[in-house]
Amino acid sequence: EAQLVESGGGLAQTGGSLRLSCAASGFTFADYSMCWFRQAPGKEREGVSCISFTNDKTYYADSVKGRSTISSDPAETTVTLQMNNLKLEDTAVYYCAAGSIDVGLYGVGSAIYGMEYWGRGTLVTVSS
Repeated sequence: EAQLVESGGGLAQTGGSLRLSCAASGFTFADYSMCWFRQAPGKEREGVSCISFTNDKTYYADSVKGRSTISSDPAETTVTLQMNNLKLEDTAVYYCAAGSIDVGLYGVGSAIYGMEYWGRGTLVTVSS
């Protein structure tokens, strides 16, 4: 059974940093692109960042580009999202997801449609 478990969420101040981790199991990690999504209260779930299984290329939403880094560790089957210079609008539940898609064909904004497995999410709250 495929399983994704997020960790690392919590409370942070504006300008601070958080490191989110996702532990994957139950599927062939190397065959899946891994993505982070987030959903703020009252808003739709949106793509934040992805790393493609086809070429390890990374993709970022404009809202986090330049202050976030996604990485994966195939040996540990984990994917990490480092977020720096946090903003109030980063407050959301962050979800890890996996899909056997070429993210380059979808883009971060549409990758949600190609995801097959989802974690339960971890809450990130940014305060001033």
